Amino acid sequence: MATFTSSLPDKLLNELAEAAAKLKLPKNKIIENALEIYLEQLDRAAYAKSYNRMAKDKDMLLMAEEGMADYFKQLNDLDKE
Repeated sequence: MATFTSSLPDKLLNELAEAAAKLKLPKNKIIENALEIYLEQLDRAAYAKSYNRMAKDKDMLLMAEEGMADYFKQLNDLDKE
C-alpha cells in the first residue's frame, strides 16, 4: 500500500479525530471510505450528465426508439411461442 501525505484544515482534522474515536476506526480508514464514496459520486454525476446530454441528442433518441421497437417485436414473438 502506498503512503499519502496531505495537509487538512485544523477543523476538519479535529472532526476526523472525533469521528475516529466514536467509530473506533483509524483515521486513514475513514478517509479511505470517504474518498471511495466521493469518487463513486463523481462517476454517478458524470454518468447522469452524459445521459442528460444523450437525451437531448435527436440521433440517439431515434436509435433508442428503433432499438425499443425491435425489442418489443421480439417480446411479442416470444409470447406467441
